Amino acid sequence: MDGRDKPDHDEERAGRDEVDSHAESMAGPHRMLHKPGMSADFSRETQAIATGFWPLAGIDEVGRGPLAGPVVAAAVILDPGKVPAGLADSKVLSAARREALFDKIAETALAIGIASVTAAEIDAINIRQATLLAMKRAVAALSLAPLKVLVDGNDPPSLPCPCEAIVKGDALVASIAAASIIAKVTRDRMMARLAQLYPAYGFAGHVGYGTAVHRAAIQEHGPCPEHRYSFAPVKGVWQR
Repeated sequence: MDGRDKPDHDEERAGRDEVDSHAESMAGPHRMLHKPGMSADFSRETQAIATGFWPLAGIDEVGRGPLAGPVVAAAVILDPGKVPAGLADSKVLSAARREALFDKIAETALAIGIASVTAAEIDAINIRQATLLAMKRAVAALSLAPLKVLVDGNDPPSLPCPCEAIVKGDALVASIAAASIIAKVTRDRMMARLAQLYPAYGFAGHVGYGTAVHRAAIQEHGPCPEHRYSFAPVKGVWQR
């Protein structure tokens, strides 16, 4: 049974949660989402480095729940002497703050790996496997091979080096927070480009998440090649 016949059962719930987070983060530069004291810190990395695990990378992904577009992962090796201030889970940052931190991370990090898995690949292997694959590709894209990886969540990929899963790692661990910001900004930019190719769907606004506007567009126009046909809201229209 392939990915089209067996979608991830958590996809719609994840999509609804991420729609809410995306809407809040796009509320505009005057809305303060990130509060003092919410920043991730470098203590977990410092402990690992002290025990000989260096280089050390943080990895995270974005785009598990959308109905369209790729899932994107990033791996980041921060310079211990140049950790950007204000790193936090990308979902609690405004779009403007994410962009500013993206530039700062790109300027100061020792290595960054970015990778994506397409909607077609997601349909073929299911969203969980696609997410793990994106993270593996991101680590492989690093110019420095890490001796250990810290990953957000509780479902780490299989890697050549030790991999520690940390629940809410994107809010707690600086390297993972940096990876979440790199992945989020990268995916949002990809969806803005797809919005130009497929203007009927409004990808620039909802970046593929299952908003009412997006679902109505799918009903009216049918899915495009960038939609995930194995996801229930798209599958129902595609099979009619």
